[in-house]
Amino acid sequence: MLADDQRIARIGQRLLDEPEVLEEGAAFLPDWRPDVPPDRPPVAAAVLISLIHRPEGLTVLYTERSADLRSHSGQVAFPGGKIDPTDTGPAAAALREAFEEVGMLASDARILGFMPHYYTGSNYLITPVVAEVHPSGLFVPNPSEVDSLFEVPLAKLASEVAYGTFRVRRNGQEHSTLQIEHEGHRIWGITANLTRRFRDLALTGETQW
Repeated sequence: MLADDQRIARIGQRLLDEPEVLEEGAAFLPDWRPDVPPDRPPVAAAVLISLIHRPEGLTVLYTERSADLRSHSGQVAFPGGKIDPTDTGPAAAALREAFEEVGMLASDARILGFMPHYYTGSNYLITPVVAEVHPSGLFVPNPSEVDSLFEVPLAKLASEVAYGTFRVRRNGQEHSTLQIEHEGHRIWGITANLTRRFRDLALTGETQW
């Protein structure tokens, strides 16, 4: 069985050292196609996939977004949001959002690397940022953005059987997406897709937990 530090090192080796650079005018394939194509450039955003050191092993942090938010209210998400002009890049944006949403200190996190961009049908171009976190205190949800938070064992997310199918109706048509069930929480859509991409990129082959 690999020690957590060994597993973290192997995950870091499978990630991009820097955010993916896209050629000017590059075309993007969205995770779903809206009826009306966007009439503006994609909105740059970043999310933080946090690998939390716990006595029982590594976990991944998720939040349940506030029901009062305009976008994706009530859904499970990674900490994250739009990249502001004052952010030095996706990593800075993801860490800033994690602090604003759950009080995670940037000094507790070490960036391991980046995953390729993910383009959403709602016209967000997301850079997933992966970090190792040794929390120095409790994570506390910011009630204006987050209703609750929870962590899923990394070992569970590495398992193929953790991933099921979620069906949703959009504009009268049924669509399917991935879902992950964990202790009463349902992770689906963008967040489940990003989790699966992380699993396939960084966790495949990690058979001994």
